[in-house]
Amino acid sequence: MGETRENDAYEEELLDYEEEEEKAPDSVTAKVNGEAAKKGYVGIHSSGFRDFLLKPELLRAIVDSGFEHPSEVQHECIPQAILGMDVICQAKSGMGKTAVFVLSALQQIEPSPGQVIALVLCHTRELAYQICHEFERFSTYLPDIKVAVFYGGVNIKIHKDLLKNECPHIVVGTPGRILALARDKDLSLKNVRHFILDECDKMLESLDMRRDVQEIFKMTPHDKQVMMFSATLSKEIRPVCKKFMQDPMEIYVDDEAKLTLHGLVQHYIKLSELEKNRKLNDLLDALDFNQVVIFVKSVNRAAELNKLLVECNFPSICIHSGMSQEERLTRYKGFKEGHKRILVATDLVGRGIDIERVNIVINYDMPDSADTYLHRVGRAGRFGTKGLAITFVSSASDSDVLNQVQERFEVDIKELPEQIDTSTYMPS
Repeated sequence: MGETRENDAYEEELLDYEEEEEKAPDSVTAKVNGEAAKKGYVGIHSSGFRDFLLKPELLRAIVDSGFEHPSEVQHECIPQAILGMDVICQAKSGMGKTAVFVLSALQQIEPSPGQVIALVLCHTRELAYQICHEFERFSTYLPDIKVAVFYGGVNIKIHKDLLKNECPHIVVGTPGRILALARDKDLSLKNVRHFILDECDKMLESLDMRRDVQEIFKMTPHDKQVMMFSATLSKEIRPVCKKFMQDPMEIYVDDEAKLTLHGLVQHYIKLSELEKNRKLNDLLDALDFNQVVIFVKSVNRAAELNKLLVECNFPSICIHSGMSQEERLTRYKGFKEGHKRILVATDLVGRGIDIERVNIVINYDMPDSADTYLHRVGRAGRFGTKGLAITFVSSASDSDVLNQVQERFEVDIKELPEQIDTSTYMPS
């Protein structure tokens, strides 16, 4: 019992993940009741969240969160989603996809004691944690609704006790742990009305994870709402997604050029592997930044580079899959709260992770694909804010990936100039 309480206290302390995930830029001053839209989306987009006829308790939480008006993707999806329609949605990072399913589920849920009514699956523990926090944030004024997050790396007995003694209405988790709890009959999925996959392509492209998702899906009622979201949905994975659904509303950004973020300045630097450390040092000295994320390709490189930066007196911290879940979350929270200004990371934090102070991303190692590039650079310049992405190119295969990025997203990435104008990537 002591262990559970301690765990609760730890969770309590860590739950301040996402202060203002999809906060609109300052240039948009539309009020929640649809008054005074300036410079933002015009016409239909200037109307507020009130138009969706949401519960007053949700509107209050939206106001508290600093959301001023719905983003394009929220406008497209929320009216249908709150009617219980199946939805498959691809839209770029930082545009408030999380709020679509969080608000839609909370709008529809009538909590019954001991019943799990909504299930959200995602591919990493960090993302599960963050989504759980979003549900808690928007359900502030709906005290009867309970939310819980379940993932591996935590003693399963803690999760089993929680399900037995304080069964949540909304469960967020990673497929492996959710499946283990469901197979052991600790987690009953027979009352699930809303089945949601975030970053769905990541789960359905990995065959192991897809098998888990399918097995979980089969334990839920046939008659339920299914919603899937991602920033990248290849044409090959779309039919797989649709197999889970009945006549879904489909929102795709087929023009891949629209997926790159406006306000994000992108450059590359050609150099040899041996020149990377010196160049990184020079950049960190020369650039103005609030916070910066440096992506590398392996756990070893993350640890080594971080050690080097700390030795050079840079305020750096690293996160990778080689450390315990507890350590990862503690470090992530420290970075999120601004205790450190530099984060060295593997692709573990390349997707879905949202820190509003990050305005520079450096690809110390080139990502393995154009998709991964998009997700990584999406960490800077969230929701229309400015940002800078710099990519190190040190081999022919690096150049190939950079060319794919430019072709797919119709973006012209130029070499980094000697002098870069701070105003192009720092908010004024």
